[in-house]
Amino acid sequence: MKKVAIGLACLMAAFLMSSTSCTKAEGYDVAAYVWPAYHNDPRWAEIGIFPDGKGEWETLYNSEPRYEGHRQPRVPEWGYFDEADPKMQEKIIRTATKYGVNTFIFDWYWYDGRPFLEDVVNAFLKARNNGKMKFYLMWANHTANSYWDRLEPDKSKVYWRGETSRESFDSFTSHLIEDYFKRPNYYRIDGKPVFAIYELGTFIDGMGGLAEAKDALDSFRAQCEEAGLGGLHVQAILWNIPTTLAGVPGETESTQNNTLKALGIESLTHYQWCHYVPLKDYQEWGEEAVSKYAQFDSEYEVPYFPNVSVDWDNNPRFPYQVGAVTGVTPERFKGFLETAKEYADAHPEQPKLVTINAWNEWSEGSYLEPDTVYGYKFLEAVRDVFCR
Repeated sequence: MKKVAIGLACLMAAFLMSSTSCTKAEGYDVAAYVWPAYHNDPRWAEIGIFPDGKGEWETLYNSEPRYEGHRQPRVPEWGYFDEADPKMQEKIIRTATKYGVNTFIFDWYWYDGRPFLEDVVNAFLKARNNGKMKFYLMWANHTANSYWDRLEPDKSKVYWRGETSRESFDSFTSHLIEDYFKRPNYYRIDGKPVFAIYELGTFIDGMGGLAEAKDALDSFRAQCEEAGLGGLHVQAILWNIPTTLAGVPGETESTQNNTLKALGIESLTHYQWCHYVPLKDYQEWGEEAVSKYAQFDSEYEVPYFPNVSVDWDNNPRFPYQVGAVTGVTPERFKGFLETAKEYADAHPEQPKLVTINAWNEWSEGSYLEPDTVYGYKFLEAVRDVFCR
């Protein structure tokens, strides 16, 4: 009888561990990027892609293996769902928080004076359980081109330019403040809402120069102050950051640090390891990527938040074979999460923020959402590192 009782207790403990949320993740902010393209945004029709009405799921379910052993197509365990459905967002939130992902970073777009792919973050905010997660926005201000069209071999065709004028920039700042930054679950650092910029160089070009870009950001910060938000924490993605002089007489060295200081950037992180490490076997790829954490820490004067990438294989977006990372496993991914956690622990002066690419970059092969091969194993790796 005693053995039965012990067995039941163990089963109950296992059930509780598998069903409860890990929203605190032991004091860590585990933030996964969200690519909000798996729904029928009306602007897809403007550029003539995804006629099936399922957004970029169409790219995924039409993909084919390009070589022996190539793991394509990747098949989502949940099917080709509409991520702009608030009820689906409720399921996503339940799953993410259960496994320790407590923050989403939504890729946010603004082209030709209008938002694009905004329905997903809005559906997230309509989910009844959205208060269980934090979120913030990364302005994905890159040029939109035929990279998204799987059938187009010429990837240089431009749909919308990434450069944004000051007039256009000013037209969306109040929208961000009122509709997102004021939300109680919007992610903050030092009490200020965090707004990430994907391509700092493109932002500067659109504004007309560094001084003009600084003025635009200062104006945005002032708006946030006036709105009672305590200011604005601008985060830059370490990607496409131009070098500039410090503006000191006699200065001869242009550095990225000078650009960050001039604009008042307060932190850095990465979006994807492929931005700074050539594609190769996953273990080698990840070791090279995380070995650079110390370099970023010493090279830049603002805090760097470590990034971990799940994978990289964007062959579904091409009608021909392109490079891909090989040898990805949940166990290897877990090891790199451990390294990111160690970095966070070694920097108690800054938030314990770790960014992950990605929650759902299916067409680039980098996702935490369950598929039909590994199921929830990558999410379990997050849980095992941050929720123990």
